[in-house]
Amino acid sequence: MNIENHFITLMSQKKSRIGDDGAVVGEWIFSKDIFFENVHFKRQWLTCYQIGYKAMIINISDAIAMNAQAKYALVGAAMPKYLSLFDMGELARGMRECASEFGVEIIGGDTISNSKLDLSITIISKSTNPLTRRGLKVGDIFAHTGNIGSSLRHLRYLMAGGVVNTNSRFIRPHLRGPFIQKGRPFLRCGMDISDGLFSDLEKLCSANRLGIRWNKRPDKSHGCSGEEYEMLFAFNPRHTQKLKRISKLTRTPIQIIGAAKRGKMINRCKSHHF
Repeated sequence: MNIENHFITLMSQKKSRIGDDGAVVGEWIFSKDIFFENVHFKRQWLTCYQIGYKAMIINISDAIAMNAQAKYALVGAAMPKYLSLFDMGELARGMRECASEFGVEIIGGDTISNSKLDLSITIISKSTNPLTRRGLKVGDIFAHTGNIGSSLRHLRYLMAGGVVNTNSRFIRPHLRGPFIQKGRPFLRCGMDISDGLFSDLEKLCSANRLGIRWNKRPDKSHGCSGEEYEMLFAFNPRHTQKLKRISKLTRTPIQIIGAAKRGKMINRCKSHHF
């Protein structure tokens, strides 16, 4: 059971809005991700600037994954009393510069004292043609952008007391907005890879009550690597060449991994949240 989805469903009064990277209400899309110390990061791994930047970009990723333009952000920050004014400024600068990079206006939020640094961000975005997780058909091709596996590898370096480059995907994800925008007319469904390829593919398959026939199943170190923030998507085989041209035009490598079939996708990765 996906406990996260189960709990959100328990709260929902309108089940049709649950199950995507964000909730679609007309042309508006609302999404939220939290970024908590000692759950998603440790203070010794990231500077306050990097924490602020990553907290914002992983939230913007949900909007991009749904082919939406992120417009506004609301920020909730629970901060320890020992956080200096300089660190507080760097945290805010990271969020502000990331938001500015993607054309997002931070319009408010709330703060509270806490024993550690926890951030919660709500993104309000807009789309006339959102990309959701539903619509998959038997025979559709599964693919993802980029190469995956480095986020888990770098997390293991950090947990072992090592350091990673500041351009590491674990520290500074790279989003695929141009590819999704240009490719949307040819995409059946999609989502970002935040919990790992196997975990998120299971969600995509489950939403459509289908499974996958792998071309070559990735090994566990790649399939279970969370926080990649690449795009997982599916499309009709007849659009393969069109999407390859868009891939080249936007300089976005894509990897075809399999095709949709009748059945069920089973994920054996350890949950990242519970």
